[in-house]
Amino acid sequence: MEILNNLLSVHEALPPFWLWTCFGIVVVVLLAADLFWFNRKNEEPHFWHTLWICIAYVAVALLFGIFVWLEDGPEKGMDYYTGYLLEKSLSMDNIFVMSMIFATLGIPRMYQHRVLFWGILGALVMRGILIGIGDVLVLKFHWILYLFSVFLIYTGIKMLIAKEEVEGGLQDSKIYRFMSKIFHVTHELRSEHFFVKENGKHYMTPLFFALLIIETMDVVFALDSIPAIFLVTTDVYVIYTSNIFAILGLRALYFLLAAIISKFAYLKPAISIILIFIGMKIFLPRFGIEIVEWQSLAVTVGLLTGGILLSIIK
Repeated sequence: MEILNNLLSVHEALPPFWLWTCFGIVVVVLLAADLFWFNRKNEEPHFWHTLWICIAYVAVALLFGIFVWLEDGPEKGMDYYTGYLLEKSLSMDNIFVMSMIFATLGIPRMYQHRVLFWGILGALVMRGILIGIGDVLVLKFHWILYLFSVFLIYTGIKMLIAKEEVEGGLQDSKIYRFMSKIFHVTHELRSEHFFVKENGKHYMTPLFFALLIIETMDVVFALDSIPAIFLVTTDVYVIYTSNIFAILGLRALYFLLAAIISKFAYLKPAISIILIFIGMKIFLPRFGIEIVEWQSLAVTVGLLTGGILLSIIK
């Protein structure tokens, strides 16, 4: 009840209803296009088809940033673009993990888009819940931003110095054995089905298990990305829209980069430094250093571009 009262108490601080309506319409149109036009059949995505879809998602996200810029001013616009780039860069880890999940479970590329579509729908809901909780916490306990900062600096340093670990097969994992005890689980795919009924019993297929793992991993990754975006801005509209647009294009980006994402050797260090930089922003004014919105955007773009270019050169 206390959380509900807190949410209601900040209602007046939220953007006008029509702004949320515009955003909702854009998201619904993109999801409908993704479901009924971009991927109507169970078939392996083609490179050029996927590339154009990816470009379309990025173009819509950038155009929406102009809309935010015009409606809320240049500062909010730059916060939106910084948040979008930050969330997009953090999603690179999602792509690597999703690739590993599909490989270990033997999910063919022709069925992967079905798993990712429902995974993205779940992510939209979970991100909304986590952002809402984060907003209440920041409004009620503003000092929690300092905890977010310390956590982000720690995460960035950990990413920077961590060594790559060899992952075991998911079918040998504890979660797979746990789910096998609760549900009847098939060890082979049944076409594009998540569940099948055989011999009077319902069975979960590896396709649905892949969906469960991806949804779980998105929550784990959100624990990094949500504190990061709250340190860029505390505007819920900017936070949620930049998050969602970064997630919406993730499926097309996955099919575009899954095979080569591990080759970008300097991308993860670049993302690590971005996290450390954003985490330090709240402490810098105490040392007489003020970081304004355009500088945050410039640092984020510069580090990402540098990481990608160095990887390509290597």
